[in-house]
This record gives sequence, C-alpha cells and structure tokens, in this order.
Amino acid sequence: MPEAKPKRMVHCVKFGREMEGLDEVPFDTHPLGQKIYENVSKEAWRMWVEHMKMLMNEYRLNLGTREAQEFLLRQMEQYFFGEGAQLPPDYVPPER
Repeated sequence: MPEAKPKRMVHCVKFGREMEGLDEVPFDTHPLGQKIYENVSKEAWRMWVEHMKMLMNEYRLNLGTREAQEFLLRQMEQYFFGEGAQLPPDYVPPER
C-alpha cells in the first residue's frame, strides 16, 4: 500500500493558525498566486471561491476581459491580505 503523502501545512492568514495548504499554486502566472499558496489554507480558499462567485454574479463580470480579471485580483488581495473583502453596495445575501 503506497504511503500517504503528508499534508502541506501553512499558517493561514485568514484563520491565523496552522492549516492544510493548497495542493498547487493558483494561477501561477501572477505573483499573488505564489503568495496565496504560501499563506492561505484550503478552507480559506474555498471561502474565497464562494465569495468570488458572488462577486462575479453581482457585478456581472466577464472573465474574458482584462478589467474583470484585474478587479478580481484586487478583491482577492484585499480578501486575504488587506482589510477584507467588500460586499457590493446593493448586495442582499440570499435567504436560506
């Protein structure tokens, strides 16, 4: 039976504790990808993905445009390393 590969741990900037890190660098063509790989846990990344979906829907972003990609990169930087993510001005959370 092959040995399980040890989990890569990071000190997560979002949770402030040691947690399992990402398996690979997200969008390795941008320096922010490496910074996220080194400082963000899988759990925090999952939370960002959900937040990003909301941003894409609320702002009706077309990820084929440079402007939308740069907007998301700025939001991601704020989400993990800045003051936190801003919600769109007219955003109303879905009722559960």
